[in-house]
Amino acid sequence: MDMMKEVFFAILDVGKTNKKVLIYNASLQMVDQKSRRFDEKVEGNLRLYDVEGVMEWFTQTLRKFAEKYPIEVISVTTHGATFVLCDQDGNIAVPEISYTTEPGEVFHKEFYDKFGSAIELQQKTFTPEFSALINTAKGIYFSQKNYPEKFKNARYLLNFPQYFTFQLCKKACYEPTYVGNHSYLWDFDNNQWSFMADALGIRHLLPDVFLNNWEPAGNLTEEMARKTGLSTNVKVTPGIHDSNSSLLPYLLTQKEDFILNSTGTWCVVMREREKAQLKDHELGKVVFFNLNAFLKPLKTAIFLGGFEFDQYQRIIESIHGKHEIPHFDAALASALIAEKKLFILPSIATGTGQFPDAEAKVIEGNKVWKYRDLLNGTDEIPSFFNDLKTAYTVLNLSLAVQTYVAFERADMVDGMPVFTEGGFSKNDTYNALMTAFYPNSSFFLTNLQEATAYGAAMCALACHQQKSLHDIAGKVQLEKTPVAVYNNEQIRDYMNTFITLLGQ
Repeated sequence: MDMMKEVFFAILDVGKTNKKVLIYNASLQMVDQKSRRFDEKVEGNLRLYDVEGVMEWFTQTLRKFAEKYPIEVISVTTHGATFVLCDQDGNIAVPEISYTTEPGEVFHKEFYDKFGSAIELQQKTFTPEFSALINTAKGIYFSQKNYPEKFKNARYLLNFPQYFTFQLCKKACYEPTYVGNHSYLWDFDNNQWSFMADALGIRHLLPDVFLNNWEPAGNLTEEMARKTGLSTNVKVTPGIHDSNSSLLPYLLTQKEDFILNSTGTWCVVMREREKAQLKDHELGKVVFFNLNAFLKPLKTAIFLGGFEFDQYQRIIESIHGKHEIPHFDAALASALIAEKKLFILPSIATGTGQFPDAEAKVIEGNKVWKYRDLLNGTDEIPSFFNDLKTAYTVLNLSLAVQTYVAFERADMVDGMPVFTEGGFSKNDTYNALMTAFYPNSSFFLTNLQEATAYGAAMCALACHQQKSLHDIAGKVQLEKTPVAVYNNEQIRDYMNTFITLLGQ
């Protein structure tokens, strides 16, 4: 194989904890990757990102890959709810506060008193209220209050993907997929920055160059070329939000309307709509709109499904030790659904998900255990936790009900195809239960390796070929595995009891 005749793309994938550099070829095949874990730093009650450390590691890793692959394009994808305040040269002007920092109820009240109630802001910007600093505008206001002098020295407020792009090519820009990411900062009706940009007094910090995700933001600077060993001919894309990146293969290969169920720590349910619009009963709920790469609104509902699964798995492991997760048992599931006596109720992370005000608990008949008591250790545990299959089936019923509610809030219609990707694509109990809610829909599992990076690689390929994403659709390979239907008409009765017990 003559490497010099091949084209390669480097993808910088910024997850919340794990950061990756992946190499793709022009056939959109991943050929190499390296990853590293970066934990947040804790200073007092603040949690801080080490963004400069991440960028330094990216630079070093790119240099190693440059010795093996003739890289032509660098494309960035990052997790959401994050921005960087930097000076003219891209140096950090204000400490980079993680969105996991909880500023306290006094701060939240002050924010909504000053800028409008949570409901008003959701009506205007299609952004729901989140805990901590998951609303970008809250993070900005928090930085203004805590670092007023440093904030004055900022020249750019860059969305997270665009911070890394700026480091590479020194071009400040913005793109569609991050601006509406539950930020309060986007006006969906007019496709422009919202009134909050003026209310926060940050309009002068926002980039005025808008780019599509597949267009070049610029070329690698001479300084970055020296650091990485790459050529200044290397193009850099604007970057893309991670969930929207994962969505790209589906947008380009599916002709009919569909739901994407992207599962992981956060389970993200998305459906493209023609117009951003919320029903009255959805206000106050964790349902919102993003923009996809083609400026179409994405109705979105999320919850911490993977996180809840992991936390309960730890409790189950404390009883049974390390173990393999049992496979789907249809007879057992049917019996539990019919009996309606065993429930695991959300939400472990209060203030998130589809039931943000609910208290996490486990119910067994007339007995109730609060999640925090189970976590801290208690003399008595629910007896059904002693049976692995039962424990996991009840846990998956909880996740399936939460997913159903998220589907409904994303405007799911029975008969519409559903694609499930990520961690839960390997959970056969969960996937079987979901089919029971929508007997007329086809459910598919997809196994795109590194789906987020794959979408970013698609942007890199289009950039390299100077084409739009639609023009490279033929290169996208999306393998679909159908989920066998589990028929159970009683599952909605179980769900109704579940919701009644939550007091919702």
